[in-house]
Amino acid sequence: MRDDAPATTAGPSAARTSDDPSAAGTTDNPSTAGPSDDPSAAGSRGIEGATGGPRGSVVAGRPVTGVAAVDDDRMLLDGLRSWLEPVPHLRMLGCAATVDELLAGPGRHADVVLLDLVLQDGSVAEENVRKLRAAGPRVLVISTVADRSRIVAAFSAGADGYLTKDHALDSLVTAIGEVASEGRAHSAELAFALAHDTRPERPRLAPRELQVLLDYASGLTLKATARRARISPNTAKYYLDQVKEKYQRAGRPAHTKIDLAVRVREDGLDALP
Repeated sequence: MRDDAPATTAGPSAARTSDDPSAAGTTDNPSTAGPSDDPSAAGSRGIEGATGGPRGSVVAGRPVTGVAAVDDDRMLLDGLRSWLEPVPHLRMLGCAATVDELLAGPGRHADVVLLDLVLQDGSVAEENVRKLRAAGPRVLVISTVADRSRIVAAFSAGADGYLTKDHALDSLVTAIGEVASEGRAHSAELAFALAHDTRPERPRLAPRELQVLLDYASGLTLKATARRARISPNTAKYYLDQVKEKYQRAGRPAHTKIDLAVRVREDGLDALP
């Protein structure tokens, strides 16, 4: 579904007539005249009430975050516009019914895309996440569908959080901010889905193995990890070796600390309560 918002409003520089044919918006250079879909252009307008230019912009001391949405529920999209328009540090850049449609317009410049888990075009959630991440935006999945397998699949494909659509505006704004700052938008629903992830490629870790893995992968030394778990460094190493072996058997090698940190993120272990 394409946004039917008003046309782009030209910036002040485009309102003047220039003798320089290279100036944007001059009639001497038709190829440069008219609105640009680049939200960094001064005064560009992706949808009603949402001026462009979020990247590098600051409002009241806060960086402006460009937001876009993919959902085939027009009522929800209209609601998102109304909800987010009064938030000074957020700019809604575009809405679409499919990922391909969004990426073909100004929405591709967003910092964060709100993605419905299940779309009527029959697309697969994890593929949609991969497309968006490959194009640049980070992804916050929102849905009414409590399908654990789809939630986990989207998260493993690179989604940065999950919220159900019944959350309040404050929760949504907070989640967008967390995702935009390269963090994770954790929720009880996401934690529940990850805790019940039964995919064969996800190793079953004992509580102490999980504790040691999370502490060590977070950047602690082996000694610090052992001290925090109140065990000896040799015992901590034993647990880490067990974790590595389980990932190896699952076909997902994790030889180094960086590998382990990647596995923690892929499996959403840092989102567990």
